[in-house]
Amino acid sequence: MINCIIFDCDGTLVDSELLCNLALVILLKNYGVNASAELFLDKFRGGKLSKILKIIEHEYDIKLNENFVADYRLLVEELFEKQLTACDGVVDLLYALKIPICVASSGPMQKIKKALSITGLSQFFNNNIFSSYDVGSWKPEPGIFLHAAKKMNVEPENCLVIEDSLLGVNAAIDANMTAVLYDPNGVHHSKMHLKVINHMSELKNIIQLLNS
Repeated sequence: MINCIIFDCDGTLVDSELLCNLALVILLKNYGVNASAELFLDKFRGGKLSKILKIIEHEYDIKLNENFVADYRLLVEELFEKQLTACDGVVDLLYALKIPICVASSGPMQKIKKALSITGLSQFFNNNIFSSYDVGSWKPEPGIFLHAAKKMNVEPENCLVIEDSLLGVNAAIDANMTAVLYDPNGVHHSKMHLKVINHMSELKNIIQLLNS
């Protein structure tokens, strides 16, 4: 029985992943790095920022200055203000759901709340928003999802996690939760036995089947 739905934020509730990677691409031009946001998105989807930056430093043989993360966060916020939208079908889905819901994201709390505010999704979650930065555990570790379940007073096995990355799906599985991979652009070619949806409208049928 599914008694709580846990949503990832970036790339699941809000169409932000490309914008976040675009911010990286723009700032990295100052270091002589020429890459595409699409390439970074495919490579780093769902990853922890500090780990991503270490990989970039190693692969491009550069050293990022101490202000890079702050500059990155500021640029992401500017791009969000101009271009961020909710993922297709999310608003209708959230209006229709009767099960308690929350957000569990690897991003910092300020970024999560900003994204939800800009897209008008804040109204659906109240204070049920949880960040890896507050827990000290990042996907694919299960800690953020276990924390969310505890705060929502629901057993892990009664939680359904909606994720757009395999890192997030693996974290959910390790937390003993049911996972659904949201893959609107068909980018995950190896889906194994995973439950996959291409549009948020498909989620209602999955919930009905799980609770039947």
